[in-house]
Amino acid sequence: MIGIKSIATFVPDGAIDNIAQGERFGESADFIRNKIGARRLARKGDDQDTSDLVRAAVVRLTEQEGLAAEDIDALIVVTQNPDESGLPHTAAVAHAKLGLGQDVAAFDVSLGCSGYVYGLSILKGLMDETGLRNGVLVTADPYSKVIDPGDRVTSLLFGDAASATWLCEDAVWDIGKPLLATDGTGGDHLMVANGLLKMNGRQVFNFAALRVPPQIQAALEREGLEPTDVDLYCIHQGSAAIVDAIARRFPVVKDRFVLDMDGTGNTVSSTVPLLLASRLNDPGLQRILISGFGVGLSWATSIISKRT
Repeated sequence: MIGIKSIATFVPDGAIDNIAQGERFGESADFIRNKIGARRLARKGDDQDTSDLVRAAVVRLTEQEGLAAEDIDALIVVTQNPDESGLPHTAAVAHAKLGLGQDVAAFDVSLGCSGYVYGLSILKGLMDETGLRNGVLVTADPYSKVIDPGDRVTSLLFGDAASATWLCEDAVWDIGKPLLATDGTGGDHLMVANGLLKMNGRQVFNFAALRVPPQIQAALEREGLEPTDVDLYCIHQGSAAIVDAIARRFPVVKDRFVLDMDGTGNTVSSTVPLLLASRLNDPGLQRILISGFGVGLSWATSIISKRT
């Protein structure tokens, strides 16, 4: 059965001091720390494009986790900020930069903050159907390409990063069936217009606070689980305030909801795998709930379980 073997991540060296940036907008250090949750926003270099972040994450996966590049037979890139115009697709551009063989399925998935949960299901289903052996799911969505530095709402939130998740049969974690949802009527709450990102922060916050907890509860109930049966809740790091609002709906396990975006910011589809990468090898963890939510509006929740 196809599952998660390991995850590698790439966070660019460049960064913005978010407390200093907050002062420019009249925001206090306490607001940046406690409401935004990120004192540092990672930034790609001017000479780096989305495919370069993809390549860097996959190279780390091959160098650190023992996956040979020649054994990769599927490469999915989750991004809504592709190279250039998106034609050719970023997965194909990265395929060339990585020097992968021609017998590789490579394509993009245009999803934002829910993209990792969606992407796991897409890649697992593809591999189950076709017999592919080693698939890599990459998240790379550098919002710095579309952020207006003068926009307080978006410039204080988003950072750049990438992740690469290795899926294969010789896996450590099984991937549960996801719950998937979309509300396209709210699409204009978080969108790019005239090349710049626009966000209605209040509406996005309300969406996450109202729609995500019921889906998390439904995912638990479908598996016959109580909240305490899950060891860790790795949900999208939209902001410290959003994570807290969702966690408070589950008071018995509130302390199991991870907040860890201080050094990166909201990295869109990469937030969940960034959380998982440093935690999958924890011997005390047997079951982790993952949930992504945002642009679309779109939200998705799944539970991954360690194999015994």
